[in-house]
Amino acid sequence: MSTNSGAESSNASNGAEKPAVERFHLPTPEEIRGQDIWNNCAVRSVVSGVMGGGLGVMMGIFFAALDNPIMQDTMTTRQQLAYTARQMGQRSWSNCKTFAVMGFIFSAAECVVEKYRAKHDTTNTVVAGCVTGGAISARGGPQAACVGCAGFAAFSVAIEKLLERYE
Repeated sequence: MSTNSGAESSNASNGAEKPAVERFHLPTPEEIRGQDIWNNCAVRSVVSGVMGGGLGVMMGIFFAALDNPIMQDTMTTRQQLAYTARQMGQRSWSNCKTFAVMGFIFSAAECVVEKYRAKHDTTNTVVAGCVTGGAISARGGPQAACVGCAGFAAFSVAIEKLLERYE
């Protein structure tokens, strides 16, 4: 009997530890307006393009700082600094343009596909990756566009799965 009453007391204590119920609140008009603005494909695309450009600038600065001049032994310190500064500027601008275009196209394609399909899943990421990879590598011809499409789509899915965005 004592074993049975001990089990009953532990069940009673577990039942008393129910989590508190949180209050449900409706979104404010400002929150609704903010969601409507962010759900606009043009706004999303422009923001992604600007953020991609910023990432490109940072990557350009970082990778240019790692680059050693070819004639490093014959250059003075001042010449090395000038060379590195020029390289940083050139690489930053180049990476800025590339990442801005990449972010803009990917975000626009994903948003349009998501709105058309009325679903939020990995298929949108595959299509957006394919469109982005194909558009970026289109100057190389149709074969390069196909390889870019497949490569960027695979990369997009890998990142998506890595981040476990969809469960």
